Amino acid sequence: MRRAIVFTTNDLPSLRQDLFQLPDTEQLFAPARATHAPRILLLYGSLRERSYSKLLTLEAMRLLQAMGAETRVFDPHGLPLPDEVPDSHPKVQELRELALWAEGMVWTSPERHGAMTGIMKAQIDWIPLSIGAVRPTQGKTLAVMEVSGGSQSFNAVNQMRILGRWMRMITIPNQSSVAKAFLEFDEAGRMKPSSYYDRVVDVMEELMKFTLLTRDVAPYLVDRYSERKETAEELAKRVNQRSI
Repeated sequence: MRRAIVFTTNDLPSLRQDLFQLPDTEQLFAPARATHAPRILLLYGSLRERSYSKLLTLEAMRLLQAMGAETRVFDPHGLPLPDEVPDSHPKVQELRELALWAEGMVWTSPERHGAMTGIMKAQIDWIPLSIGAVRPTQGKTLAVMEVSGGSQSFNAVNQMRILGRWMRMITIPNQSSVAKAFLEFDEAGRMKPSSYYDRVVDVMEELMKFTLLTRDVAPYLVDRYSERKETAEELAKRVNQRSI
């Protein structure tokens, strides 16, 4: 019978023991839970007059509101390309303020040439990984959806998942991909009953659950050993530097 091998920090010579932390259930289950409505920001990736990604976004918004969320939908009209203008541009500031406000997000893009649209990517690119000491997206939840004019595809949602990971977001497992979107909405722009609609309900329900579960402990969930080490080394360097 094999015996379990137990390692201690003494067996890990490369480890900074003073910065190493064991997972702590006391911090995972916060003693105080927020009681305000979950704050969800929704982005869509098309400027067309009849934009199916916008129509899908508005359906998601209605569902989230019915589930008790407070929602904001960002209108990408007038948002310049990244690096085209200073980040003091009013549309850029509007987007960044909404990103700071939000506790979760929904990204919905058409699939164009097998990828998300440039309009969708521009919005994501304008949200920085950090603003000073604040990280606008880190630890926040994310749901991804796409619409296509042809058969069902997952290229856009897969790309957005990669970006969500890069933005240090908690991207939920479920997602929505609406094929032949022009058939799925009525003249008033409302989504018709279908398995696609049911999936959107599933995704928004899951987003709400993940947001309620993680928003109070998000800073702890994304706290990293490597960053604690980097911060400690920078502090030591600053404290120990000689006066000039």
